[in-house]
This record gives sequence, C-alpha cells and structure tokens, in this order.
Amino acid sequence: MKVAVLGSGNGACAIAFEWAQAGHDVSMFDFEQFPTTIATVAAKGGISADGELEGFQPLTYAGHDITQVVPGADLVFAVGPAYSTAPFAEVCAPHMSPGQVYVVCPSSCAGAIVFKQALGLPLADASVIVAETSTLPYAVRLTGEAHITVYNRLKGGYFVAALPASETTAVYDLLRTVHAEIAPAENVLATTLQNANPVIHPAVTLCNAALIERTGGDFLFYEEGVTEAVGRVIKAVDDERLAIGEALGVRVIRDPELGIAQGYQAENNYSTGYSEAPGFKGIKAQPKLDYRYLNEDAGFGLVFLTDLARSIGVPTPNMDAVLRMSSIVMGRDYEAERARTMTTLGLADLSIDELRAL
Repeated sequence: MKVAVLGSGNGACAIAFEWAQAGHDVSMFDFEQFPTTIATVAAKGGISADGELEGFQPLTYAGHDITQVVPGADLVFAVGPAYSTAPFAEVCAPHMSPGQVYVVCPSSCAGAIVFKQALGLPLADASVIVAETSTLPYAVRLTGEAHITVYNRLKGGYFVAALPASETTAVYDLLRTVHAEIAPAENVLATTLQNANPVIHPAVTLCNAALIERTGGDFLFYEEGVTEAVGRVIKAVDDERLAIGEALGVRVIRDPELGIAQGYQAENNYSTGYSEAPGFKGIKAQPKLDYRYLNEDAGFGLVFLTDLARSIGVPTPNMDAVLRMSSIVMGRDYEAERARTMTTLGLADLSIDELRAL
C-alpha cells in the first residue's frame, strides 16, 4: 500500500517509520519553511529508531514536492499541531482522488472537520474519507539526524473516528493492521474530547509559569511540575471535559485512567499519577511560555471546548478560568482570536442530535 505522511516532526517520523516497517511504500512531505528534518531523512534515505521501535526503515521519498507524495496514495496521515491541519489539506486538495483515506493524527481539536472543509468537501461526502485519531500512538522525540527515540508506544487508549461516522469501521480495519491497540470511537467529537492535552498542558504550564520564565524550562514538566495543588487544577478541567461528553452522549475516559491504559501512568489520580508516571519520566518543560502548550492547547483546544460547551448548555467555569489566565500570561486574547469555534467549523446551528450524528 502507498502511504503518505505529511509533516516531519517527532510524530510524523514515527508514523513513517512504523508503516514502512510494516512493509508499506512510505513517502514524506513537509513545507519548505520546515527544511531541516526532511532534508536529513532524504539524505539518509529513511529513518532510524531506538526504544520501543528499533532499526532503520527506508522511505521512498522525503521532500517538499506534494506531487511525489499524495497522488496515488491509498492512505495519507496529516501529523502536526492544530495550526497545520488546514494548510496540509489545502496542499492536498488539487491531488486528492476518490477512495483515498486521510487521517489527522492527532485530531488536536476537530481536526477531521477542519481537514475535510479545507479539502472543499461536504462533511457527509464519503468519496474521500477523512478520519482523526484521539492522540499520537507514541511518546517520541527526534534525538538525532533522522533518528527517533520511542519512549512509549501506546498499549491502548487510542481511538479513531471517521467523518462521516459510517466510515469509521473501514478506517479502523485499515489502521489496526499496524496499530492493533486502536479502537473505534462513536464520532469525531468523541476523538476530539478524548484528547487530554487541553486538560493537562495549560494547567501545568500556568502553575509553573514563573519557573518556566526563570529557568527557560530547566525542570521536569511532570515529575517536578505536578503537585497535589496542580493536580486539583487538572481534575477541575477534566471534570468539565467529561460533562461535555456526557451531554453529547459520547463516552470520555477520565485522563489518569486513560493514561494507565496507554502505558504512561501507573496510578489513577491527578497528582502522583502524573509526577510518578513511568511514561512521563525525564520529560523537560517547554523552554518558554510562547509554546504549543498554551498556543495550541488553550488557543485552539480550550477555545473550542468552551464554545462547544456553551452551545449545548454545559457550564465550564474552570476551563474558562484557565483559558482567561492563558491569555493574560501570553498578553493576547485567545478567545477573541477564535482559532477554532463552532461557528468557524460550521457547527453553530446543529442540535445535539445532529452533532451526535456527525
């Protein structure tokens, strides 16, 4: 099978490596403003790995020419932060063909909806399937030139849904040939809600803002950054995420429970469950506040979750507080920027039943 991977960050390299390892013909694309990793992958002819994935896997192509990657691809992964989703779709649009499957990995926040709209397709169109995963299937970092270290390959707690949901089984059957631990979700709102990054990252970042600025992130984000008090902030936000899921009629797993299923955590609580988690050991804090933990997880994730909650009548005072404080410390107004809302996604006029039917 011909597999295309859009992006050249940690997760994209891991996806490309493992699908090549499974025997597929894998090509990789990224935009010209991100030249470094894609150039080293091209120079070495592939990607090497250690940790829970090992060895070297050659790739068919790695570069900036989308015509070498998407045309004729059976499966296309878009792997990047929330702000990359629409640009990836836009560059693919002239080259898409019926029967292709596109997977936004991870969703980051309604990623499948954004991608399908940027392709210029109605959400219910099944000629080209667009799906999303709840998270990346790895804890992974680039640790050398075209080399990744995989600290944790998820053991479970990894979900996929397609748009429309009637196509989820087909995408699930495709992905589980490489990711046997994956499970189908009810719809793309379930996969979006199951992503816990907006729950964890802004809370820990805000509670450690002075330390990040003072040290440039020279401390361990989870082991030293999460205490009982910080855990209470995470839980307060997580409780509201679960309430949104309940109102929509989709199951959302509480984050420490999910972390245990994924292989990150060993304790089902919001303090030592993170600070003593085997899968989070050694992870440094971000070098500055101007980083995706606020710009993406608050500016996209919490903006969307709070707007979704308002549209279905679920109060989210704790999410609202974390979002407001995120804006204050960054000197910008994430809510006013409206990076991702019910209106921008074309969902503002849908009833709860219509949202469930996506």
